[in-house]
Amino acid sequence: MTVVAPILIGVLYALLNSLIPEPHRRPFNAIMVGGAGAAYLSGGGFGIWEFAFGIVLTYCAYRGLKSWTFIGIGWLLHTAWDVAHHLYGNPIVPFAEHSSLGCAICDPVIAIWCFAGGPSLIQPLRARLSRRPPLADEHPAT
Repeated sequence: MTVVAPILIGVLYALLNSLIPEPHRRPFNAIMVGGAGAAYLSGGGFGIWEFAFGIVLTYCAYRGLKSWTFIGIGWLLHTAWDVAHHLYGNPIVPFAEHSSLGCAICDPVIAIWCFAGGPSLIQPLRARLSRRPPLADEHPAT
């Protein structure tokens, strides 16, 4: 469950973001990755380096306003920061010892979606469901 739940959370993140129509989806995700840069500011354990990391992710967020690639890079950088916190720092959620590890597993799932251009995952499902095969007693109109 330590691995499966974070992967499912990453997929759920992409699914929920699929409800946000373009052109708003990318700027929203740029804001989210910028916020991720501040996640450890309240006591991550790396002192001034927490601020430096926040600046790097703020830059990724700014560039992400026009580029899904920079948003994906930001999530991968956050993955590395999560791993560092899991091994040497404080967890992202103070009362959940392995929360940084979970975040390190979840973030690459989001990054992959971003590198793919943040496509809607719901649109193909809607299209597939709307094209149901005819029932046995239905005949196509001729």
